[in-house]
Amino acid sequence: MDLALLAYADNGPGDYLPVFILLVIGLGLGATQLFISWLFGKRVESNAAKDSPYECGIESEGAAHTRFSVKFYIVAVLFILFDIEVVFLYPWAVHFGGGEATSVFASRAELVRFLFVEMLVFMTILFLGWYWVVKKKALDWEDA
Repeated sequence: MDLALLAYADNGPGDYLPVFILLVIGLGLGATQLFISWLFGKRVESNAAKDSPYECGIESEGAAHTRFSVKFYIVAVLFILFDIEVVFLYPWAVHFGGGEATSVFASRAELVRFLFVEMLVFMTILFLGWYWVVKKKALDWEDA
């Protein structure tokens, strides 16, 4: 049996022990910091002067919550989508450069061909999404 496949054969609950320990440590540190802050923190009574918003020495005027154009949110969501999709290019590039043939692929040439076709499909979908965004004029700011 191939040693690489043997390493992934046993995925029992014991394999997740380091993740569980890290989770317990993280939650424990957070809870400890909150408790120490509550225990030693200064307790101050609130009043109107302390609770009022203060901006550079100028009293605020108008409503604190103003409405923004939906374009800001569309651009933010599009940025996140395309940014996450680009992140998928890094593992592909690493595996493409040094991948070894496995039991699924008989040779390295087959693996490289498969990875290349998969990336062409991925980039085509990415380009079609970008084309749709430009066609819908989601990035035009004249109407904002």
